[in-house]
Amino acid sequence: MITIAELKTRLGEYETAVNDLRDALAIEASEKRLAELEHRMTMPGFFDDQEKSQQVYTEMGDLKNKLERYQKLATQHEEAGLLLEMLEEENDPALIPEGEQAVEDVGKAVEELQLMTMLSGEYDHSNAILTFHAGTGGTEAQDWAEMLYRMYNRWAAAHGYSVEVLDVLDGDEAGIKSASMMVKGANAYGMLKSEHGVHRLVRISPFDANARRQTSFASLEVMPELDNNIQVDIRPEDIEMQVYRSSGAGGQHINKTSSAVRLIHKPTGIVTSCQTQRSQLQNREYAMEMLKAKLYQIALQQHKDKIDDIKGVQNEIAWGHQIRSYVFMPYTLVKDHRTNYETGNVQAVMDGDLDGFIYAYLKAGSRGELAEV
Repeated sequence: MITIAELKTRLGEYETAVNDLRDALAIEASEKRLAELEHRMTMPGFFDDQEKSQQVYTEMGDLKNKLERYQKLATQHEEAGLLLEMLEEENDPALIPEGEQAVEDVGKAVEELQLMTMLSGEYDHSNAILTFHAGTGGTEAQDWAEMLYRMYNRWAAAHGYSVEVLDVLDGDEAGIKSASMMVKGANAYGMLKSEHGVHRLVRISPFDANARRQTSFASLEVMPELDNNIQVDIRPEDIEMQVYRSSGAGGQHINKTSSAVRLIHKPTGIVTSCQTQRSQLQNREYAMEMLKAKLYQIALQQHKDKIDDIKGVQNEIAWGHQIRSYVFMPYTLVKDHRTNYETGNVQAVMDGDLDGFIYAYLKAGSRGELAEV
């Protein structure tokens, strides 16, 4: 059994991490910035410019969240230290598990805040647009795409994010051919950017009468929702707009009017669509936002010579390009090929337990240790 002295040593190591986090999160500067913004709200004419006032509110929300989380950690660490002192005075071995749990909770809180310092990319704080595509293989691949769609919905719900479905194209017999959704919440893109790529499934096929093992592929594109200040040059003559009636099994996505919108960017061949909003105009706006995000993401890839090169990598949903493999049979294993992080609890992963993979990616990325796939 672990001793109180060992728990004190571990808590002392966390104290160093807590102090380091104060500097890494710029707590003092954040407090000063929050005071400045609160003062700005009291100035005459603050609410005259709705867009700027909303930006201030958003920044204040992010600052308050960071400061509250750090203060909670500092308090948690202090209370754990007081608890260990009390347990040492009680000298009752039966109470040690309580102290051990308190120290473990501090460790988890430290890790979560350390991850926040890794989400320093320009758009890490943004909402995330997720687009799923089934690979070749018909019903098998379409069923796998729907399983991934469900998995990320579960992950979002578990973390307090809201999900807005943008477009769903149902499979011929089961599953989905493609789908798009927006995950809304603080650092949604920063957390989910690690999931961009091809996902591979190995299982005994439920659609095969001979119960043979089947390998299926599906891809996931993850893009940040760009704010209105981002300028992406999209010429009207480069856009082909198609309207159609929404459709879906069981009436879930059915729309009786031709309000669904598909946009085709002629120079790149990029296609975006939305069918879940009430009007054609709203669907077009969402589709345009997705197109803008995709074009901006391509523009950021300065080391690429041609857009076709980038699209080729994104669109090849096949063996050799997977970022992660999910094996259901003959054994159970989920392994990320960029970080080598793995778990045998496949069911938990499919129910949205992805934090281990996300954290491993962020840590490896911060150290420059991500493997190429």
